[in-house]
This record gives sequence, C-alpha cells and structure tokens, in this order.
Amino acid sequence: MKATDTPQPLRVFLCHSSGDKPAVRELYQCLCADGIDAWLDEEKLLPGQDWQLEIPKAVRASDVVIVCLSRGSITKAGYVQKEIKFALDVADEQPEGAIFLIPARLEECEVPERLSRWQWVNLHESKGYERLMRALRTRAEALGISLSPASAYAPITVKQFGDIEFVFVPKGKFIMGSKNDNPLAFEREKPQHTVEIPYDYWIGRYPVTKEQFVAFLGAKYKHEVASGWQARSNHPVVSVSWHDAIEYCKWLSETLRGEISDLVIRLPTEAEWEKAARGEGGNEWPWGNEFDPAKCNSNELEVDIYEGNTTPVGVYSPQGDSPYGAADMVGNVWEWCHSLYKPYPYRAKDGRENESGSEPRVQRGGSWEHEREYVRAASRFECNPGGHGFTQGFRLVIAPKLS
Repeated sequence: MKATDTPQPLRVFLCHSSGDKPAVRELYQCLCADGIDAWLDEEKLLPGQDWQLEIPKAVRASDVVIVCLSRGSITKAGYVQKEIKFALDVADEQPEGAIFLIPARLEECEVPERLSRWQWVNLHESKGYERLMRALRTRAEALGISLSPASAYAPITVKQFGDIEFVFVPKGKFIMGSKNDNPLAFEREKPQHTVEIPYDYWIGRYPVTKEQFVAFLGAKYKHEVASGWQARSNHPVVSVSWHDAIEYCKWLSETLRGEISDLVIRLPTEAEWEKAARGEGGNEWPWGNEFDPAKCNSNELEVDIYEGNTTPVGVYSPQGDSPYGAADMVGNVWEWCHSLYKPYPYRAKDGRENESGSEPRVQRGGSWEHEREYVRAASRFECNPGGHGFTQGFRLVIAPKLS
C-alpha cells in the first residue's frame, strides 16, 4: 500500500424494517463511532437515486450484512424480505466459514428458519453490541482490514482561546444515557435516548486548572491568593461551587470577547458534556466500551502513584481521550454542568438550562476517589450549586448563548 492510500474500512449493510428505524439508527451511530462504514438508507441514498437498484448494489459491495430482527419485521411483507432474500443469495457465494450474514435481534423474537443456520446476536442484551463487534473484528481480520475505533483516525481539531485549549465537537445526534439492562448504570441515567445538538461547539480540552482559576481571582478580586491555591498549579481546580464556576465563565467571556465573537464561554450543558465525552455512538468510557484503569484517574489504579488525589491535567492523554480529543472526561474531578438536575430524557427547552434557581445542578464524570461505575461517560450526579466539595471542578465550552 502506498503511503497516500486510504485504508479500506469494513463495509456493513444494515437490513431492517422501517418500523425499527430508531433502534437501527442508534446501531448505525455506534458502528460509525467504531470505525465501520455502515450503510443505512437514510444516510447513504441520495435524492433522485433509484433505491431498488442502489440497495442490491450496496448489499453486494458489503463485507457483512446485519439483518435486524424484531417481532414486527419478521412478520411484515415488503421490500425488507427482498433484501433478506438477496443477502442470502450473496451469502451463498461467500467462502465456507466466512462471517457475512449476521441476524441481530433488536428484541425477543423468533429467528426466521431461513436465517437460523447462522448464529444470531441479541442486541437488546447488555453484552450484545460487544459480541457483535467481536464478530465484525473477526471478519475484518480475515479480510486484512485493520478495524480501529473512531478516536484513532478521526481528525482532532484543537484551538487555543486565551491560554486555554479547546477541541471541536460537531453538531448532530448522539446517544445519551444508559440502557435499562446495563449492570453498571444507575436509574438516574435512564432511559437511553437520542439527542440532537443543533450547533457546533468547542469544549475545554482539559478541566480548568488551579493556575487558570488563580488568574481569575487575582483579576476579579484584586487580592493575593493563599499559597495552597498556588500549589499543584497544573492540577484541576477543586472546591469551587457552581456559582464560582459561573462567575469564572462570565469573566473569561468578557476577557476574550474579541476572540469568540458572538459566542459565549459558559459551563457545558449536560448534553454537550456527554457528547464530548463519549462521541455519537454511546461509548461507555471516552476511549471505548472496555474499562482500563490505566486510562483515567480513579481509585482502581493498580499503583496509586498520586496517593488518592488529583493528577495534572492530560496525564492520561491521548490514551484516555474522547473521540473528539477531550482529556480527563472521566475520573480526576467531578465537573459542573450548566444544567439543573432533572430526570431523563434530556430536553434542552424544558427549563433545565435556566441559570436562576437554587435547585441541584448536574455533575459529570466521577473523580479520583470513585470506582469504574462512577467514572463513566453517562454517569451523572446531583449537587447543591453552593457546594464546595474537594472533588468538584469544571471545564468550559464556547458555544451559542442559551436562550
């Protein structure tokens, strides 16, 4: 392969009924986040194309066909049955033992007899997607394809505003929250749902550090800062309330007005924070779906190098980074969000982004004193906005003003 050649991704066709579109759309987002070229009609078909011609072409060009099954799809007559028939014909042309056709149950349902010779996967179970990915990796290896997670190849865009680095997060849909059968998830993270953020934004590459916060205190209040605040200057600032963080944002927004134009610097909404932490496809942790204690500062570190405390920002970068390049999104310190703590599903216009009120606010990501179930991208907690806990920090976003 020439140095300029682009590696061929694994091509996966998603065969499904129109009634299963929401679930299949989430599967599509997960596959794309894991570096797979998934074919979904609403994403791949162009206006004016003849879908009765394009769909068989896409099936034949695919390395794997995933047949998504539900109680409705297996009894419904229509084009999806033609897709299955064509996929079966193509499967017969594959080498013996090749993983080409994978029945995937979206819910408890019968597997049609004509598909029963292939082992199916239960995507409605907690380990279902992980099992599917094992099969896809096996197929990729057989084809000589290197299957890498999206974070390994997606371009990371970093920009500095003032003395703070930010990474770019594109607008669009992502999977928020946790599945009902996730053994690590808390009820406050459910139900899992799709949220669309209608604008691009920038999020702090790291949590705000002590050094950066000390600059604010000196400029805003014109007094000397205690020596304890100046120690460990490249660690995340802690013991700051939600109100303290809001004041910092307002100060920095005015300070950098010429650089950010009509945008504002503020705390991230809960949705902005979670998308930046896990990507579009709903990663369990920023780096993927398998916990690795060497990729974040939690109390599961095999060697407690930092004696149960914060670590300098970026120590676990890039191996622990999110798909967009944000570091320390889990572990190290809890991070304040702009949002009021309310039940899911998340709705930006339901009053939870009001800046007034004394109700609890959201904190995300866990801290150095927590186990893996807390240091997850979907982990959320409530806290009094006046609290000054020693594990509480924050990071910034540059985004449109919240209405």
